[in-house]
Amino acid sequence: MSESAIRKTEHEIVISALPPAVFRLLVDVGNWPTVFPPTVHVEHLERGDTEERFRIWATANGKARGWTSRRELDHDELRIRFRQEAPAHPVAAMGGEWIVEELAGGRSRVRLRHDFRAVEDTPEAIAWIHQAVDRNSETELCALRTAAERGEGDQRLFTFTDTILVDGAAADSYEFLYRAKEWEQRLAHVDRVSVDEEIPNLQLLEMDTRAADGSTHTTVSVRVCFPEHLIVYKQLRTPALLSLHTGQWTIRSDGDATVVTAQHTVAIASEAVAGVLGEQATVEDAREFVRSTLSCNSLVTLDAAKTYAQRHCVNRQVTERAPSRAKTAPLA
Repeated sequence: MSESAIRKTEHEIVISALPPAVFRLLVDVGNWPTVFPPTVHVEHLERGDTEERFRIWATANGKARGWTSRRELDHDELRIRFRQEAPAHPVAAMGGEWIVEELAGGRSRVRLRHDFRAVEDTPEAIAWIHQAVDRNSETELCALRTAAERGEGDQRLFTFTDTILVDGAAADSYEFLYRAKEWEQRLAHVDRVSVDEEIPNLQLLEMDTRAADGSTHTTVSVRVCFPEHLIVYKQLRTPALLSLHTGQWTIRSDGDATVVTAQHTVAIASEAVAGVLGEQATVEDAREFVRSTLSCNSLVTLDAAKTYAQRHCVNRQVTERAPSRAKTAPLA
């Protein structure tokens, strides 16, 4: 494809935080799912002080995609150059740069540059990529400003886990959690499930769940599945009380048993607390309510996965112990 087919964009924002603090958020790519709405999961492949390579999964124009990127980190100039190794269709090439500049009054200007080429140099393909780049860039810059100006120690953002021990194979626990399309029949609090898996092990999950008070909530999540040991997800549509919900199901063998853990990272939408929990409710009340509600659902799901895995384990043992019923040849 010709050099003239390269398109370039630039977006910027001013943030009321010092450049080093902003730059640290950009460097910590493993924490991006809690900072940037489009980012679902990041997994490092190579990591050094000034160079790194990682696999990233994110949404673009409502579609989930995964790709591998390389980054060069310039800690002195506060610049990060990035380049996708194998972009997802319809992108043929994608790269760019984060630039953090110091402004007066303890503020920073952040510029986000992109250059890209399309697989097919058609108006439709170019428009799709431009829309995705513009939307994600604006969303990420606004989210970066929110995270940088919020600072550390914000009580609205917290993580918690629930764990069970399963007397069964890790593969069976994973299978139950992976086959979310069957949760409607297997989990009492799930009223409806829709799963779209256009790309293997990358799921778009829409689910209606029922709370203890009888109310129903619709959530939409992207799930990245790593067979038999990990499922990572991020909600694209959250309940009113949450501005963020990411999580993961971890399945780990421990001798003859399996340890299954549900982890949640959530952020309370403080402006919604009064409307959901009442005028006197505080952020701490919301934390307790969210922890209780999500743990309840997680433990129900974990117990169901345990029952499923242990039943399969027993069935296999019965099959292995059953005497052979080989047919004998008839007498001549």
